[in-house]
Amino acid sequence: MNKTSSHIAENRRARYEYHVEEQYEAGMVLAGWEVKAIRAGQVQLTDGYVLIKGGELYLIGCRINALRSASTHVSPEADRTKKLLMKKDEIRRLIGKVEQKGFTLVPLNLHYKGGLVKAEIALAKGKAQHDKRDTERQRDWDREKQRLMRHKVTRTPASGS
Repeated sequence: MNKTSSHIAENRRARYEYHVEEQYEAGMVLAGWEVKAIRAGQVQLTDGYVLIKGGELYLIGCRINALRSASTHVSPEADRTKKLLMKKDEIRRLIGKVEQKGFTLVPLNLHYKGGLVKAEIALAKGKAQHDKRDTERQRDWDREKQRLMRHKVTRTPASGS
């Protein structure tokens, strides 16, 4: 992401569950109430996944909770399927990769770019259980290293006898 983008929501579980191979940025088709709710921080991405249907990409499982002040003539649906916008050649390339064994598309995060809401999606392969344990072990070790660095004891040389 560059300087003009701002973080909205992140799917931290995706990097734990999958090996990320390639990352792509896609636009999103949103209703007005969804944009307002996203600006208010009412979005959850952890259970989201990307589905390819009819040569188009759809984000499923991204929950956007409507604000209480939502319009009276609109019935907001929190788990509505959202269409993702990408160039045709990129979509064709993704379709080819997803049809390979083990590849899937997962959303990594939502962010603003030039005032528009964008989704960062990843071409990923599922991790085996032992890979997840390795990820957990590495994360614990990194946390321990940080703790040790914070509480590093500086020793002074013993005064002469």
